[in-house]
Amino acid sequence: MLRNKLVLIVVALSYLFLVLFIPASTVFYEAFHRGINAFVAATTSREFLQAVKMTIIIAAIAVPLNTFFGLCAAWVIARNQFRGRALLISIIDLPFSVSPVVAGLMLILLYGRNGWFGNWLEIAGIKVIFALPGMVIATLFVTLPFVAREVIPVLEEMGSEQEEAARTLGASDWQIFWRVILPNIRWGLLYGVLLTNARAMGEFGAIAVVSGGIIGKTATLPIFVEQAYKNYQTEAAFGAAVCLGLLAAVTLILKEILERRTAIASK
Repeated sequence: MLRNKLVLIVVALSYLFLVLFIPASTVFYEAFHRGINAFVAATTSREFLQAVKMTIIIAAIAVPLNTFFGLCAAWVIARNQFRGRALLISIIDLPFSVSPVVAGLMLILLYGRNGWFGNWLEIAGIKVIFALPGMVIATLFVTLPFVAREVIPVLEEMGSEQEEAARTLGASDWQIFWRVILPNIRWGLLYGVLLTNARAMGEFGAIAVVSGGIIGKTATLPIFVEQAYKNYQTEAAFGAAVCLGLLAAVTLILKEILERRTAIASK
């Protein structure tokens, strides 16, 4: 029994080393093996800073919008039983099953020059594809489920008794949300926001399709990594990859903290 357990541990650790630790170590080695000065020079170029700027702008728009949508959708689903409820949950989960590349192609079909709304947008002087609006819409699509899927179970477990009691005492809807609902769902909500932000900053497929991947203009950090590597700018590519890796590490740490907080709050 003990021998089998040790074998399983060795197999699991070997798998993690091959799939996770060795590739991650390679990225850090390639980013720093020519010295810290080369890394600093690569990560302070105009193109790199523009990619960071685009990534932050898209996340700053997409995260609050999907947080608001997720809260509304979660409350509707958790507090109401209606025909089509299961279908609504399935629709919210749709981005999990649709390839981001396909999502990007759908947006081009709708908002591209030859798309369904292309003529109207061109007459109105609005550019969606290969511009910031298209990149934001693509990010909104791929990050749609995270907040709702984290808040729905918390609301269902919480029940509606506290809300009904507050309403009986004369509390307004806003007071009920702020003083009753939000304190109970805060850790689940923060967890959902964290996952939404991580996915928004790391999204590649849908953004690559709708942005055109123009370095210095429409490239986000993941796009910058690909384009810089293709152009033999390895220090810049791995420098950006290190930034994304650090973002992922911070996300994992915060995720672990929020999971523990959520578990404590649910007891």
